Amino acid sequence: MKPERMAAFSDGVLAIIITIMVLEMKAPHKADLAALIPLLPVFFSYVLSFIYVAIYWNNHHHLLHTLKHVTGGVLWANVHLLFWLSLVPFTSAWMGENQFATLPTALYGVVLFACAIAYSILQSTIIRTEGQNSHLARAVGKDRKGKLSIVCYLAAIPLAFVSPWIASGIYVIVALIWLIPDQRIEKVLHAPE
Repeated sequence: MKPERMAAFSDGVLAIIITIMVLEMKAPHKADLAALIPLLPVFFSYVLSFIYVAIYWNNHHHLLHTLKHVTGGVLWANVHLLFWLSLVPFTSAWMGENQFATLPTALYGVVLFACAIAYSILQSTIIRTEGQNSHLARAVGKDRKGKLSIVCYLAAIPLAFVSPWIASGIYVIVALIWLIPDQRIEKVLHAPE
């Protein structure tokens, strides 16, 4: 299989995930601004999750540009990532509908943690396939940003039981860290050989 085919499939799945998230937002039955106030937690949850899915799409796009060979391991690692990303709409809706209650906020963190682990597995699988001197291996290096994200999610999950707002703040901070597109792969791909 060519990397482009895997990328096209992944893009389609991510587009469906975003579509499902927006369909979870129900319009109010009244036509005044006051009717929107109860929907603010749902909207905030949607925006945060949209940003996360967009971050994964952006970085996944760059990641796959380094790929020359698609192996069975790479395919399964990619599907593993897509599985966890497909749970984002459910946990996002549950968290927003319940105004960031403890358990939904903690479960949202579990899904974000699992997405980060799955992305790391995909990245490692590609590096094993392409070799330690590959573009991706050189670009990623020690992946401090990825490891920091995993630690933050691990901290946020139990903190959701102390205060869901602290956990939510951590989710926002990690999203802000990744909001600036990761240029490591682009720099390596565009560097003179």
